[in-house]
Amino acid sequence: MPAFLHKRESFFLLVALALGAVAGVVLYLSRPTTLRVAVGPRDRVETHLIQAYADALARAREDIRLEVVSYDDVRDSAAALQSGRADLAVVRPDVRLPENGLTLAVLHDEALIVAAPPDSGIQTFSDLAGKRLGLVAHHGADQPLVTSLLAYYALTPAPAGSAPAPADPAGALPAAAGSVAVVPMRASEVAAALAEHRIDAAAVIAAPSSKPAGRVVQAVEAASASHGATIVAIPDGEAIVQRLPELQAVTIAAGTFGGRPKRPDDEVKTVGASYRLMARASLSRDTAASVTQHLFELRSRLAAMVPTANLMKAPDFDSAAEATSARLPIHPGAVDYYEREQQTFLQRYEDWVYLVAFFGGGLGSAVAWLGQRFAREQRARIDAVLDRLLAILIEARATQDPAALEALAVEIDGLVIDVVRHARANDTDARTMSALILAVDAARAAVADCRRDGAPVRERAGRVLSWHPASGA
Repeated sequence: MPAFLHKRESFFLLVALALGAVAGVVLYLSRPTTLRVAVGPRDRVETHLIQAYADALARAREDIRLEVVSYDDVRDSAAALQSGRADLAVVRPDVRLPENGLTLAVLHDEALIVAAPPDSGIQTFSDLAGKRLGLVAHHGADQPLVTSLLAYYALTPAPAGSAPAPADPAGALPAAAGSVAVVPMRASEVAAALAEHRIDAAAVIAAPSSKPAGRVVQAVEAASASHGATIVAIPDGEAIVQRLPELQAVTIAAGTFGGRPKRPDDEVKTVGASYRLMARASLSRDTAASVTQHLFELRSRLAAMVPTANLMKAPDFDSAAEATSARLPIHPGAVDYYEREQQTFLQRYEDWVYLVAFFGGGLGSAVAWLGQRFAREQRARIDAVLDRLLAILIEARATQDPAALEALAVEIDGLVIDVVRHARANDTDARTMSALILAVDAARAAVADCRRDGAPVRERAGRVLSWHPASGA
């Protein structure tokens, strides 16, 4: 065995290296997980919400950190998730749904809100046939969404040239009765367009409680002779979602737009789109559960900076199996959080703990066996020296040859040198050292006596006995 393994310094060095390795592993496992999150479009409420979430995670020193990457459009953020350039993304499914995207949370729903003057005769979406609809669009996908709904109700967009043409007081279009002219406009133009009969109703895709939705409804009321507004229902939401699974069935609660009497006076069924925080399907369940948990736990802090945070909600599902097989599947990690089935540390790493305990016990036994082997080797070496010293003691008492006695003295010196070197390199207990010292002294004394006396063994023995007369003499 190499000599350096017997040194105390080597032992402490190995212990220090082992502790350093353990500390490194603990530090690695405890460092926060950083995820890239794609958000678009820039300067939209979704971007502000995710940035506020990232800042809150950093301030709270949570185990998850977000690196926010902004894009020009929500279509681009979905593409970033699909291509693997992001771990999370804000997605609007009706714009683009990444194939590897699983929902963590619904940031907010946006409903198609259609408002018309009470005297327009428009009560449901199908009543828009032969009418002009002013659309206040905030995203390029808003008009395709309206077009998809028109197709569901067997309505077609009116010829482009008919939309700008003024309608007669009854609101009829010169186009076919099954057509609807969708007129893009700003919210500030709605009241004037209704007053001048350029449109018969106004629509906006927004969260029902948001300011854009309120402004459109107020504009319709301002242009109405009775200062009222009818919120047009789309009662076939569930059936529409079956055909267009990227859309959402939305209910506008009674009194959403305030007023006395409340507006609307009863809940209204409609459809719309949702902005969702999605994760790549390969993201671990534990990480996905942590992202979802922190998002809702920090909601009150986020709402103080971005009020839209109050609109966040869990996706609708009845069971875990239904959640992971839904038309817009939910990440199993998010389901774990919603179902309160997040695993503890021991549950999460139960197999690893078992393997470490199993192999660790075997490794400990192997280390103990090696230690015993090393101790036996040290004891065997010392025992050999002791046996040789005892043999020298006997040989010295039995010889008269000065040359042999000189050789024994030289051998004793060599054994002393070997023992001293061994004691410096290894820990040796006091009892063993006492035995070595006693044996060395006895051997040297025997050699010295024989050199001085030069008498035969029997004479020396008789002389020694004469020094101790019997007690009865």
